[in-house]
Amino acid sequence: MTQEHRDKSGFETRAIHAGYEPDPTTGAVNPPIYATSTYKQDGVGGLRGGYEYSRSGNPTRTALEGALAAAEEGERGFAFASGLAAEDALLRGLTKPGDHVVIPDDAYGGTFRLVDKVAGPWGVEHSPAPVSDPERVAAAIQPGRTKLVWVETPTNPLLNIGDIAALAQVAHDAGALLVVDNTFASPYLQQPLTLGADIVVHSTTKYVGGHSDVVGGAVVVRDLALAETIAFHQNAMGAVPGPFDAFLTHRGLKTLAVRMDRHCDNAERIVDFLASHPAVGDVIYPGLETHPGHEVAQRQMLRYGGMVSFRVRAGEAKALEVCAKTEVFTLGESLGGVESLIEHPGRMTHASVAGTDLEVPADLIRLSVGIETVDDLIADLERALD
Repeated sequence: MTQEHRDKSGFETRAIHAGYEPDPTTGAVNPPIYATSTYKQDGVGGLRGGYEYSRSGNPTRTALEGALAAAEEGERGFAFASGLAAEDALLRGLTKPGDHVVIPDDAYGGTFRLVDKVAGPWGVEHSPAPVSDPERVAAAIQPGRTKLVWVETPTNPLLNIGDIAALAQVAHDAGALLVVDNTFASPYLQQPLTLGADIVVHSTTKYVGGHSDVVGGAVVVRDLALAETIAFHQNAMGAVPGPFDAFLTHRGLKTLAVRMDRHCDNAERIVDFLASHPAVGDVIYPGLETHPGHEVAQRQMLRYGGMVSFRVRAGEAKALEVCAKTEVFTLGESLGGVESLIEHPGRMTHASVAGTDLEVPADLIRLSVGIETVDDLIADLERALD
């Protein structure tokens, strides 16, 4: 796909066609899996297409990276072995000992662990702030030291919403970069780079891959100078996906739009059910008009996503019981796959933040709503709650 066609095409077209042209020899419409570690050179330094070693570049990965950039409307994309590997490359590439970052006060537990337990001892400090309040984010910035303002929107697992345009202004006024973890929304529902963010990060394990069969991460940027820094650290640190992982992730991206529409349809039906159930307390979903971030989400998202959180009136023991009793919803960590998952964040994905300012409520349940028959999902939750 030419740059001109990419700029004029809709999301679904970019996701399917960007990053790869049918093979000129065979006409193959999908990128081959280049299962090779090295490449024959035509004389010393005579590289074919710039490929010399598959840590530095692999054609299957190149196709994925081009498609990711197109999906996020960025200039360059970079694929990594996991979402945390992508985050690690950003932290080590864009900060140094003595620097400071602002993170969400309800950040994903893995992100908090990386920032607190890995970057912290290296000398990078952090401060939490609610992404829904740009003034408090601004207050958490340490002028001259803060290099990154790191946000999730929606956040994991409390589904708070950050105003990306406002947060970009806050970060840029302080000379910092805005990083948006777009995993929960997916590139289909939200493109932070078009709203002023500098960097988008993903766990492509989730909605982009979409089938719970591959682990991966991604970074997309809109500034080419920044892209060179990321490219250097991607190669120097080497946490890249293998060609088969890149192939699976790319395949998932092509169907992202149709899957996300079904995730959203099902989530909206489940939210309606939970809101009327006597055993359920708060239902947390940006699509609800009562959600404090609803208006911002309505402005910057296409739809509200497939993630739903809710609190159980009877407390933690009942929440654990509900998680154990579902049959269609699988008890498991991760999210974004075609199958529905249920989990208890306090004991599972967010156990690493227990006892900190980022601790989540003990009665909280998080749902990753899949694309099954929605009546079956509702009946499953009804049995578990009753």
